[in-house]
Amino acid sequence: MIVRMWHGKVPTAKAGTYREFLNARAIPDYQSVEGNLSVHILERTEGTLTHFITLTFWQDLESIKAFAGDEVEIAKYYPEDRDFLLEFEPNVVHYEVVGQS
Repeated sequence: MIVRMWHGKVPTAKAGTYREFLNARAIPDYQSVEGNLSVHILERTEGTLTHFITLTFWQDLESIKAFAGDEVEIAKYYPEDRDFLLEFEPNVVHYEVVGQS
């Protein structure tokens, strides 16, 4: 199993609307891909900035390619992200899951 981790920052004033967008658009998109095992969205506010981390769990690298394309390290963005994100981090990080309960 592989975890794909993405990070983004939005103004705290837009965090609630961005959370709604992620739940309505991004999560169903991840879940529509065969081999996606789960999606978790983390949120942490630091004053005027709110951080979002998306953790998606995948069966294997081929499943990630079906979602992100052959260059799996490149972050995937939605057109709506322009209305929220303060910057567009170019890459995501992958981790192999080596233990779980």
